[in-house]
Amino acid sequence: MSIEKLSRTITACTKCPRLAKYTRAVAEKKVKRFKDCDYWGKPVPGFGDANAEVLIIGLAPGAHGANRTGRMFTGDSSGDWLYRALYETGFANQPGSTGREDGLQLNNVFITAVARCAPPDNKPLPDEIENCSAFLEKELELLRNVKVVLCLGHLAFNRYCKLHGSKGLDFAHGKKHKLTSGITLVCSYHPSRQNTQTGRLKWDDWLRVFGEIRNSLLQASLEIH
Repeated sequence: MSIEKLSRTITACTKCPRLAKYTRAVAEKKVKRFKDCDYWGKPVPGFGDANAEVLIIGLAPGAHGANRTGRMFTGDSSGDWLYRALYETGFANQPGSTGREDGLQLNNVFITAVARCAPPDNKPLPDEIENCSAFLEKELELLRNVKVVLCLGHLAFNRYCKLHGSKGLDFAHGKKHKLTSGITLVCSYHPSRQNTQTGRLKWDDWLRVFGEIRNSLLQASLEIH
């Protein structure tokens, strides 16, 4: 299976009735500021460079972000923070993202999430996470060049550790773990408004994570050559 075929499989998934119902309802009702938008309203596949060395794992599509635009971290404040940081560290060709046709291209990065449907209150249930885990596991298999995994938030971190079979690792913003597979696992707070507006996640600390990832890839390349 290719990343493209997996994306089609994800988009067609209806395993979680609660989420399928919710994403459709949001897409139909909309909100005033997006009343003229044609919502995606279904599971959102991963996005980016299929040969990427960096994998970013988020929580789930935002109800009026990726659930509206159909692309991970696109169209909401979390995406504003993510894509600006990727641009400033050379991983993206532009600093913002508004829709699937906006010309955004990722360089050496693939973005995915633990859950593929927007959940009510941004809280997917345990069985819904389990249903989606097969997709993340398949992406880990298909993305053969990954050297760095960046987990945004505890839930993404815990799910990746479970799939990877890594035990006893702790989560803290900016913390790095070198796994036996050779992959570097990086932790970060999620760039949600709850974190950015309260100051729990500051811009300089957020940007530093991506700068360090860039430097670690450069260092690894120099060591190989």
